[in-house]
Amino acid sequence: MIWSLIKVLLFVGVAAGLAYGASLIVETPGEVRLAFAGQEMSLSPLGFIVVLLVLFLAVWVLLRLVGLLVAVMRFMTGDATAITRYLDRNRERKGFDALSEALIALAAGEGRKAQAKIGQAEKLLSRPDVTRLIAAQTAEQLGNTDRALEYYKQMLSDDSTRFVGVQGLLRQKLAEGDTATAMKLAQKAFALKPKHEGTLDTLFALQAKAEDWSGARKTLAAKVRAAALPRDVGKRREAVLSLADAGAAFSEGKKDKARDAAYAANKLAPHFVPAAALAARLHAENGEARQAARIIKKAWAESPHPDLASAFAAIAPEESPEARLKRFQPLLKMKPSHPETRLVTAELSLTAEDFPGARRALGDLAETHPTTRSLALMAAIERGEGAADSVVRGWLAKALEAPRGEAWVCEACNTAHGQWAPLCESCNSFDTLSWTTPAQTEDAASGSAMLPLIVGALQAPDREPEPEEPETAAEPEPEAPEPEEAAAPRPETQGEGRRSRDVTPPPADYVDVGAEDGDVDVGKKKGGDQVAAEDSSSARAL
Repeated sequence: MIWSLIKVLLFVGVAAGLAYGASLIVETPGEVRLAFAGQEMSLSPLGFIVVLLVLFLAVWVLLRLVGLLVAVMRFMTGDATAITRYLDRNRERKGFDALSEALIALAAGEGRKAQAKIGQAEKLLSRPDVTRLIAAQTAEQLGNTDRALEYYKQMLSDDSTRFVGVQGLLRQKLAEGDTATAMKLAQKAFALKPKHEGTLDTLFALQAKAEDWSGARKTLAAKVRAAALPRDVGKRREAVLSLADAGAAFSEGKKDKARDAAYAANKLAPHFVPAAALAARLHAENGEARQAARIIKKAWAESPHPDLASAFAAIAPEESPEARLKRFQPLLKMKPSHPETRLVTAELSLTAEDFPGARRALGDLAETHPTTRSLALMAAIERGEGAADSVVRGWLAKALEAPRGEAWVCEACNTAHGQWAPLCESCNSFDTLSWTTPAQTEDAASGSAMLPLIVGALQAPDREPEPEEPETAAEPEPEAPEPEEAAAPRPETQGEGRRSRDVTPPPADYVDVGAEDGDVDVGKKKGGDQVAAEDSSSARAL
């Protein structure tokens, strides 16, 4: 508001000054005489001023005409002039318009249109650093990998686009599956930009897939320095790399290097179960039982795991089952209500033939958290206490349909693994295996299909196997045999702890083939016993 008022006042002042000056000139008496070449001209003061202004204007126009003539002559000779600058600006404007349309078409997925527009932009613009990149991306979208490869190679000659060219070549080699060349390109990109997060991730993934654990460790350190990875995550992954390095050293027979790497992995991540289990086993082999027990207890306090229990048992492999159960007590008291603690206690009690103690330790785990392991333990407990086959059969039937329980599952593809590994066997993801319950698979369906066989094997009566007749060479054809008498039933075993015979009729889908071949039922009976024995194999391992 004030500035507007000031401008109005200035305009009024200038107008008043000009009017006052004009009035003075008009009122000034006298004349101005101009004499030139014998000619004389008399002008009033106002007329003289007008003539002087016209003269200045004519001179300015003349100078401009001369400048235009000089510019035309320079344009004709090829020198840079205002005309060339005008034409260049017009050409550049059209080129950037074509480039903008190419970018829009590329984002919209219109590859053909983008290719045509980028061709116009290449002709109109002198910016290969920009047009080559868009042209390469357009060629990739159209599936013309050879042309895209040529553009990326051309970008290597320019310092400003060298990194982008290497990245483009790296993507192409990864798509082709040429991991060896991709590794070299990733290392080149890492040398150009050591803090680029995408390059660090790609290089680390390639090194892990190639099991180049030392190189992966350097790349991991670079990621932590570049703040591309939190320090706690970097420490955990360094422990995984050390453990993987220990496994590679074991396979090469370098036990000292493997031992140092395993100890380093456990030091970096004391609660990492695979590292703790391996370090404890190595300490136990060296006679360092206390150190091994200390490592296992520290990891068990965070997450009880069957691998830790197995490593703890390996500290004293020659001890009796009763002594082992007693030695495990301090470990089991750390987390007494954890399902793994209860399972391990039940297995140890079974090994010591303390079946009531195994039942107390297992509690209601078979009902609240039924798994193949817990249900197999209940079947073993019932068999050990002399229960009827129908009871054992019930637990085994449940075990066939129950989930397997926790396993090493990949968080990226949900693939279950029998043992821990630094890389997923399915998707090659690094450090994605976690101890959790896998998704339900078709195992339950296969267990249901096997159920009639198991139930039938437990229900079928025992039969004595018929002796096999030795084969003789070129014997005459025997006469028709007389009908055999029915075999007398085998007497039941007498004595204390005798199991009662199950007389429950077989299910409708059970086919008794024993009438034709007595060996079949006997084999089935033995198969049922083997199922119970195999399901309690973890107890025997402890």
